[in-house]
Amino acid sequence: MGWTGGDDTIQQIDLSFPTLEAAIRHAKRLGVAYEVHLPAGEAERRAARVRDRQAGLWSDATLSRLGLSEMRQAYRDAMAGAKRRGDPKGGDDGRSPMEVASDAGLSLEARRSILMNWAYTEYLQDVASTEGMPENQRESQLAEVERALLALEAAVAADGMYPSVKEGRAA
Repeated sequence: MGWTGGDDTIQQIDLSFPTLEAAIRHAKRLGVAYEVHLPAGEAERRAARVRDRQAGLWSDATLSRLGLSEMRQAYRDAMAGAKRRGDPKGGDDGRSPMEVASDAGLSLEARRSILMNWAYTEYLQDVASTEGMPENQRESQLAEVERALLALEAAVAADGMYPSVKEGRAA
């Protein structure tokens, strides 16, 4: 007859879904236990995208809090080019945030990305400390890095590289 039989019919079912999330929702809806096996490297790529998205949201919120909302795109562009430029990590070379902000040897984009990434690192260390994770027992530099960001943008506005926030609103 061409028919084959078996005790485990679940092995004969092959489902496909448009996304991983859709497959997970389907399994949960049916109460089926599931395991996710991602292709090699995919887990790391997904984790990197999540980290980048969180850092972007954090930097947007920080710029808003500092009164620099108009600078969001400039900071996004600066941070996106950090790897290509080979920007160092803030604090690794012993300089203070203000020294980085005023370093004419660095491009404006490099200074922006170094300071914003430094601020994010300080923020994450503050969060880890408040959650009980023992860190290197040093004072946070977040406030100092934020002051350097403000000083950098004030200096750039004073040089006339772009209109200040007040001038931009008046125009």
